[in-house]
Amino acid sequence: MKKVKIIGVPEHFNLPWHLAIAEGAFEERGIDLKWIEVPEGTGKMCQMLETEETDLAIILTEGIIKSITGGNNAKIVQQYIGTPLQWGIHVGAKSTYKSISELQNQKAAISRFGSGSHLMAYVHAQNNGWDTEALKFELINTLEGAIESLTEGRADYFLWEHFTTKPIVDQGVFRRLGDCPTPWPCFVIAVTDSFLQKESGTLRHILETINLYTSEFKAIPSIDRTLANRYGQQLEDIQAWLRMTEWSQSQLPEKTLVKVQKQLLELGLIDLLLEKDKVLVAQ
Repeated sequence: MKKVKIIGVPEHFNLPWHLAIAEGAFEERGIDLKWIEVPEGTGKMCQMLETEETDLAIILTEGIIKSITGGNNAKIVQQYIGTPLQWGIHVGAKSTYKSISELQNQKAAISRFGSGSHLMAYVHAQNNGWDTEALKFELINTLEGAIESLTEGRADYFLWEHFTTKPIVDQGVFRRLGDCPTPWPCFVIAVTDSFLQKESGTLRHILETINLYTSEFKAIPSIDRTLANRYGQQLEDIQAWLRMTEWSQSQLPEKTLVKVQKQLLELGLIDLLLEKDKVLVAQ
């Protein structure tokens, strides 16, 4: 049995992996796939790929592209989610902020540098015509850290996935002032170069298995109720999320790679543009 480590955030996007593992779909291929939850998000996952604490990661597109450009020996093997991520723009429930414009020159909470919450703070600022060089950050590590930081006033606003934070908004801990969708498909499957070189056959089996699950995922009877119960969501919220979310079974298009890199370069978050074979695995 081939042992493989894979990491991802503890969010509803990744339920197909849990179903496939629970049903023994990888074991049937001779693969012992160990799933590790990383609540800290993409910045932490990039680090784990770099240090080879994991073989694979389900990770934000912009985060892993920035990391690979910075020297991380990893590659994108395919898209996982083919639609944008809805980033909610949150403030503490007791804060005085009423509009997004009031957040200019205020401090953003981020899980870590290089994370989605960090990179999307730049995208959000650019969308609003703010000076991105004036952005200020408070490191909060996890969603729990963000709750503490915004409640205590150490940070002023926080970008995180809309539906993951919806229960926190419903509880009156956060207020959402708006949304900032990613300008590209949000999640990809990344792999370390060493695993790619040594275990290309194992990787192919993993992708074949998960692609079968994701292609049929939305057709599973009562999958909306399963998701709502498992992730503590309102049924109508999960149904709205399912309508706007599509899983992918193909590689990230080169034009999308170029778009992400150009925006990161424009924002001063990377220093150069890489050729596609330095980032994407040919399919």
